[in-house]
Amino acid sequence: MELLTKEIILSIAVIVLSSSGICRAVDCGGPEISTTIVVDKSNTPPNFASIQAAIDSIPTSNSKWVKIQINAGTYKEMVNIPVDKPCIFIQGQGADVTTITYDDHSAVNTSATFSAFSNNVVASDITFLNSYGLETLENLIIHNISYGIRTPSVAARISGDKCAFYNCNFIGFQDTVWDELGRHYFKNCMIEGAVDFIFGDGQSYYQDCVLNATALGCITAQARNVSSDPSGFVFEGGSVIGSSNGDSLLGRGYRYCSRVIFYKMDLGSVVRPVGWDAWNAKDNVTCLFYSEIGCTGAGFSTSQRVPWEKNLTDTDFNNNFSLSVFINQDGWLTQLPQKK
Repeated sequence: MELLTKEIILSIAVIVLSSSGICRAVDCGGPEISTTIVVDKSNTPPNFASIQAAIDSIPTSNSKWVKIQINAGTYKEMVNIPVDKPCIFIQGQGADVTTITYDDHSAVNTSATFSAFSNNVVASDITFLNSYGLETLENLIIHNISYGIRTPSVAARISGDKCAFYNCNFIGFQDTVWDELGRHYFKNCMIEGAVDFIFGDGQSYYQDCVLNATALGCITAQARNVSSDPSGFVFEGGSVIGSSNGDSLLGRGYRYCSRVIFYKMDLGSVVRPVGWDAWNAKDNVTCLFYSEIGCTGAGFSTSQRVPWEKNLTDTDFNNNFSLSVFINQDGWLTQLPQKK
């Protein structure tokens, strides 16, 4: 995706979604499940054969949690949870056996295999896959092609507030996870890609996740544009791994105040020694906010990092970027349904 086009799309999204009043969601009446729907490839009544059909069956403006149980299988479809269908919990039978896949790559705003535009969406034990470009990945690695195919292939687009993902895999090549807007929580997830494979203006916390950089590129492209914007990506625990030693940036400045913090992560040798790139903020790096705190691993040495990386302490992190402070001040995570 060309930079200008992506920038226009993100700007429009920020204006429209912020003005619609969905940036701070209400809860869904507690964590209890009111209804369970089953999706199964066998299409045995009363089950649904497709995930989208199950979502379409839920009434608009739903205010109680509806669980969609997705039985094992590979579901080749584009799944869309519209803005007027909150309080949906989709649960697979394991990310190794339940996969939602598609290969659209027409544009960043239309290519997502899975899109969640509503508030209060929870997913667990599912692989979200955009397969476009993966067939050329081995060739790209062998020939050391920088930034790969430069074509958006979004696996998941998350645009609502109070959305959470547990034990999920997100697999793509470029723009794998569009962490667009709102507060999001990722726990024990694996996210794989090469080019800007976690991007957007979300206010999100990634806990104990594995980030797999598969070719030359960049892990994050966070889109905070002004210092008053509360958004940013926080990664706590987990690891950065990859197959292209020393060839991946931790992040680059998609917008002028891009903010990303890595806290107590194991950073593999895939991380490029410079660490970060100013990109669109190269003429003024004062608002960029990148930091590594208490990290370890072969890729952690900060001796060659950019001079404008922030030097934060554990106390700084706990006071400003811990889970309870950064996204969960109102305790919304306790109101989510639990996996059973």
